[in-house]
Amino acid sequence: MDDSLREQVEREAEKHALFNAIKHESDAAVGAVMGPLMGENPAFREHGDEVPGVVGGVCGRVNQMSHDEKRERLGELAPELLEELDSEDEGEAHTLPDLHNAEEYDQVRMRCAPNPNGPWHVGHARMPAVIGTYKERYDGWFCVRFDDTDPETKRPDMDAYDGILEDIEYLGFEPDEVMKASDRMDTYYEHARELIEMGGAYTCSCPQGEFSDLKNSGQSCPHREKDAETTMAEFEEMVAGEYTSGEMVLRVKTDIEHKNPALRDWVAFRMIDTPHPREEAADYRCWPMLDFQSGIDDHLVGITHIIRGIDLQDSAKRQRFVYDYFGWEYPEVVHWGHVQVDAYDVKMSTSTLKELVDAGELDGWDDPRAPTIKSLRRRGIRGEAIVESMIELGTSTSNVDLAMSSVYSKNRDLIDDGADRQFLVRDGTELGIIGGAPEVGEPPVHPDHEDRGVREIPVGAAVLLEPKDLPEREERVWLKGLGCFRFTRDALQYTGDDISAVREEGVDVVHWVPADDNEPVELWTMDGVVSGHAEPGFRDQPVDAMVQFERVGFARVDSHDEDGSVAYFAHE
Repeated sequence: MDDSLREQVEREAEKHALFNAIKHESDAAVGAVMGPLMGENPAFREHGDEVPGVVGGVCGRVNQMSHDEKRERLGELAPELLEELDSEDEGEAHTLPDLHNAEEYDQVRMRCAPNPNGPWHVGHARMPAVIGTYKERYDGWFCVRFDDTDPETKRPDMDAYDGILEDIEYLGFEPDEVMKASDRMDTYYEHARELIEMGGAYTCSCPQGEFSDLKNSGQSCPHREKDAETTMAEFEEMVAGEYTSGEMVLRVKTDIEHKNPALRDWVAFRMIDTPHPREEAADYRCWPMLDFQSGIDDHLVGITHIIRGIDLQDSAKRQRFVYDYFGWEYPEVVHWGHVQVDAYDVKMSTSTLKELVDAGELDGWDDPRAPTIKSLRRRGIRGEAIVESMIELGTSTSNVDLAMSSVYSKNRDLIDDGADRQFLVRDGTELGIIGGAPEVGEPPVHPDHEDRGVREIPVGAAVLLEPKDLPEREERVWLKGLGCFRFTRDALQYTGDDISAVREEGVDVVHWVPADDNEPVELWTMDGVVSGHAEPGFRDQPVDAMVQFERVGFARVDSHDEDGSVAYFAHE
């Protein structure tokens, strides 16, 4: 990062730090600043490793100011932000906007409606994060409804049902009810029959291309004026499985001349020959389209507010035709843009990820290189950090960018205090120890908690250093927790433990491990597996514990066996 960019980062970070500190009447937090900073300034993302350090310095300076000084400074830098603060209503401040007409309902009821065709990628976390947060704010209700009525093109993955519920629990939420659409087929059939009796639907055997030509030209297909009895008989034949895929559909009768062709007489049910993978649903061949199924369910469970992608605006318009037939009131709708996640080379797509996993290019769905919630969890990222970052994106109709550096910053705040420090040397170079050095190094377990004591690391006859830490001939280096050494005679000669060598003379402080008594470690990272050696005490760290490999980064302990240990890298 050059000086010009650093100044720009500092200027933008100062605005958000001042805003955060004034709004919450507390110290500015790095995690709270990182989200809006990186979201508004995508050019900063390629420097994501350096930005948190700059932001930390800015927050430190802001936190030294009085409240009046903060307001005065924000007024100079961004008067519009100060005006926004002053115009906010008294009471609890929320990152998410209020739900429209929430006060008009006895209870705010929302749903998360995943398609269980595979494990969730990072972007999927946004929906339960926002819905769960709204539920808590309004003391509301939310269900998870698996929209699994497409056994062919979006074929359900049997492991995904439980996997998605586990992901939601990991994010910190518990649904009030869990439903599977494929359990509710009789309900959809009954509503289709009612619609047919009203004259609101008809069976159609036009080839798809032929109907598209008619629809696009605003012409009715020859089946549109069938009487209800004929339509009902043919629909019952569909339900009985007497047609094959593509042979017959049930269409909702709308406006064949509607200005939007996508809304003209849309398909409500179609035939699918491929059996559903769930045994309970394997015999069905007549399946509802998502717009019909979802619309019926939303009404029957009393959904008051729907959140969906901006690309699904036509879904609401299609469903309103059905609601009008039945005389139902349509829920409030929030449309938002897509969330795009940086830091990954792999496309955020369930089908793409499945191909990579099946081909062995990814070592499972929790491979650190995979942009999945399972991967983040295995790396030791707390669900709370993901939720906070998603909430800060708001519900804008514009596409938004999630900077993973924001997630990492929030996670760092959550785990740093409890993470023991450890040494890990990658690609170590062995150097002998001479000159009467201490037999045991004693670096602190945690630099901020003296009461947690020190780690006792036996030195032995030699140590391993990372190649970048090797001193030049006759130069000194400080081995952390051990003392000062001079590189001479192809070895490190102990010169004492006077810390002034570091404080006054600028001697580099480096980490190390004993060359003989150490723990082999495989560190799984987003760039692949890194081999190294940790201090011997690492083998005593419990599985799932978070540690900080000093000067390397935070990692989750994954496993120990007789050949060594495995850890998953979280972030710096």
